[in-house]
Amino acid sequence: MLIAIAGALIISTSAPLVRLSGVSPATSALFRCAYAVPPMLLLAWLERRRLGPLTGKPLYLAWVAGLMFAFDLLFWHHTIDYVGAGLATVLGNLQVFIVAFAAWALFRERPSTPLMIATPVVFGGVVLISGVFDSGAYGADPALGVVTGVATSIAYAAFLLLMKAGSGRAAGPLAHATVVATVAIAALSPLFGGASFVPEWPAHGWLLLLALGPQVLGWSLITYSLPRQPAVLTALLLLVQPVTTVALSAVALGERPSPLQLAGCAVVVLGVLYGSRRGQAGRGVREQDEQVPNTSTV
Repeated sequence: MLIAIAGALIISTSAPLVRLSGVSPATSALFRCAYAVPPMLLLAWLERRRLGPLTGKPLYLAWVAGLMFAFDLLFWHHTIDYVGAGLATVLGNLQVFIVAFAAWALFRERPSTPLMIATPVVFGGVVLISGVFDSGAYGADPALGVVTGVATSIAYAAFLLLMKAGSGRAAGPLAHATVVATVAIAALSPLFGGASFVPEWPAHGWLLLLALGPQVLGWSLITYSLPRQPAVLTALLLLVQPVTTVALSAVALGERPSPLQLAGCAVVVLGVLYGSRRGQAGRGVREQDEQVPNTSTV
């Protein structure tokens, strides 16, 4: 849990670093992965020396996870442009609900009654963030930001579940996923506004920091923790990210969401916290599952 929390704190700097770079969404997505490839390959090589090569199903899952990560970053970096770093990070973390229901189907981690109750409440908070009832909503296009933010959450949830279902390693799967994401972002960038392939300074200094910090260190810690705890718990711990990012964005970037948007943030975070609780029925199912061998092949 401490490793996952440390990783979440590190990746909470991602959105502010994207804003500070001042480049297009596709460019920031591309270079945060490209700059991360060399150190990730080194970490994967060291892991391979201890555990052997990554082959078979875990390798294929890492490749698909990389494709999902490419969509996650492309949608999310556009969301940052539309609603700012803080609100974009809150919207991206709707993955908690997607992970919870998908984990029910894939890993027999049954969602609790509080989760069912919290789901419509949280999406009410999303409506507040969208600014549809707010003439003073922060962001260039808050409504479109909600659309891309939800798309981010879907891709983000798929990435987390694929990484959880892999080999239990950290560096190897993440290195493969990062390489695939780099290639996929370069190929898809024309559909997302285009990317500049020529490094420009000092903008790329921020992207280099983004790659070495959140992308390499932060995600290595999170990837290590994913197979070692329930998917919903990891998703809950990642809520450290949006809360911290909203604060960082206010201090470092001067972002000032409207009162209704801040209320929406509070509704989302509190709703996810409540929804991630396990009711008595959920505990009973968990205890029963612990007594039955897991026959899932996922």
